[in-house]
Amino acid sequence: MNKADLVAAVAETSGLSRKDAESAIAAFQYEVIKAITEGDDIRLTGFGTFSQVTREAHTARNPRTGEAIPVAARKAPKFTAGAQFKDVVRGVATLESAKERLVK
Repeated sequence: MNKADLVAAVAETSGLSRKDAESAIAAFQYEVIKAITEGDDIRLTGFGTFSQVTREAHTARNPRTGEAIPVAARKAPKFTAGAQFKDVVRGVATLESAKERLVK
């Protein structure tokens, strides 16, 4: 699914126009990026948590030559799926039950 497909699906599920759905998705993306960049976590109960993690500096190896390559410490975004999300993917819960809880 690409962004256009997601916009169409959100518009259909929510009853929003495509333009409004696209604006809502863009605003969501911006707010997630902004919050994570500022060091905040976003917790969406049942869906998941967006957070920032720090990857420590380490030494990697070039698989072709075996040469050691230093890798600097860096920050990276992380997403951890919530229990309801995991249950639906595992087949423990139904997609319909998730929709009932999320889409109102």
